[in-house]
Amino acid sequence: MKRFFLIITVFFISVSLFSQDFFRGGFSKEKKYVILVNPTAGNIGVVTFLLDKGILNADAEIIDFVGVYHSSQEYDFSKSAEYIAANGLTRFHLHEVNAPLTEEMVYKQNPCSDDFRKIFSNSVGIIFFGGQDIPPAVYGQENWYSETTDPGRHYFEVSFLFHLLGSARNTAQRPLLEENPDYMVTGFCLGLQSMNVAAGGTLWQDIPAQVYNSTKPETHVLIDRKNLHRNYWQNIRDDKDFMGINMHPVRFTENMFFGKRVKVSRKMQPMVYSSHHQAIKDLAPGFSVTAVSDDGKIVEGISHNRYPNVFSVQFHPEVSALYEDRAMVKFAPDDNPATLHSMLDKNSLKFHRKYWGHISGVIMENAE
Repeated sequence: MKRFFLIITVFFISVSLFSQDFFRGGFSKEKKYVILVNPTAGNIGVVTFLLDKGILNADAEIIDFVGVYHSSQEYDFSKSAEYIAANGLTRFHLHEVNAPLTEEMVYKQNPCSDDFRKIFSNSVGIIFFGGQDIPPAVYGQENWYSETTDPGRHYFEVSFLFHLLGSARNTAQRPLLEENPDYMVTGFCLGLQSMNVAAGGTLWQDIPAQVYNSTKPETHVLIDRKNLHRNYWQNIRDDKDFMGINMHPVRFTENMFFGKRVKVSRKMQPMVYSSHHQAIKDLAPGFSVTAVSDDGKIVEGISHNRYPNVFSVQFHPEVSALYEDRAMVKFAPDDNPATLHSMLDKNSLKFHRKYWGHISGVIMENAE
C-alpha cells in the first residue's frame, strides 16, 4: 500500500513539474499575469531576485508570472519547471507553444497565432530577455557576422512581437495592441533587437566591423572604451578576472521617455551593463530613439510612438550583480578588480532603480 501511494505521489509531482500548458488549463481569472518570454531557470532566477529585493514591485496578491516559450527551442524547459518546484515559486507558471513555426511563417497569421492571442488577452504585459543573434534572413540580410544558435526561439519571439505590434513587413496585419493600447511590451538587449526587427527595422550584425571598421580584437580594444559594448580583452589575454561585458555611459535623446515617463534627470549619463555585438541599424517605423551610446552611434533605447508602454533598452538593467556586491572583475589588464555594483555611481544606481520603478508602475496600473 505504501508503495502504491508513493507511486501516485511521484506521478502527480511529475505531472505538476512537466505540464507546461498554463493557459490551456483552469487558471485563475482573478489573478493578473506578466509574461516572461524564454523563461530559462536563469531568467526566472533574475526576476525572483528583483522581486525579493523590491527592485521590481508587483503585488503578490495580484500578479503572477507565466513563462512562455516554443517547443522547438534548444533549451530544456523541464529545468525551469524543476527550478520553480525546488524553490517553491508558486507565483511562476509555464506555457509551451507547440504549433509549427518556420521562417516563412514569421510575418503572417500562422499556427501559433491563436496562442499569441490567448496569451495577450490574459496578461497585462510581457518581457523579452537577452540572447544570441537573430538569423539575418529574418530582417532581409545575408549572414555576414551573425552566430545563430537557436533559430526556433527567434522565429517565435519575432513572430510574437509582430503579432503584438504590427510591422512594416506586413501592414495588413492588425496589431493585437490595437485592442489594448496600454499593454506593456518591454525587453533587454536581444529583446530590443527583436522588437525592432519585428516592426520592420534592421541590425548592424557586428558593431566593431560595420560601425568602427575594426575586424579583430586587437583593434577593437583601441576603440574608446566608452563606446565598446562587450569586452574583447578576453579574446587577447588569458585572465580569469576579465569580465565578458563592459560598463559604459549612455546619453538620453530629446525624446522625453527618460525624464517624463522614467523620472530621472535628463542631464544624467548613467553607466550601464552591455553584452552585445549587434545593434539597431535602421529604426523600425513607429519608434523613436530614447537613448544612445556616448558617441551617438549606437541606439541604446527605443519607445513606440503610438503605444505608450512599449519600450526597450539595448543594455541589461536586470543583472543581479548591479544591485549587490558579487564577484571581483576587471575590464582591462591594468584595471584593479572591483564588483559591478561598485562600478555604478550613486546616480547610475538610482537610474536603474527608477527604470524598474517605471516598469513596476506600468504593471500595477494595467492590473487595476
